[in-house]
Amino acid sequence: MYEHSFWSEWARILQRWGLRRPAAFVLESAGPLTVLLSQTIYLAQPFIRSGLQEGEWEALAALLENQQESRAFADFLRKEDELH
Repeated sequence: MYEHSFWSEWARILQRWGLRRPAAFVLESAGPLTVLLSQTIYLAQPFIRSGLQEGEWEALAALLENQQESRAFADFLRKEDELH
């Protein structure tokens, strides 16, 4: 899926903020709250101004809506953490 193209960048951002492990934990344990967060992202998009690439907010919201993708990204974060 196209969302995976953002994963490395998101992992770098989370690492920079020291949030890679906490983010992986939240993705795996937050359950239905991730869907609520994804809907918040969709609603807030018109008001969010950032340096993110086009489609990046949509990709993040889609990831949060999909439990399998969320777990896959959490696994990716843990593997990235082992490399650094």
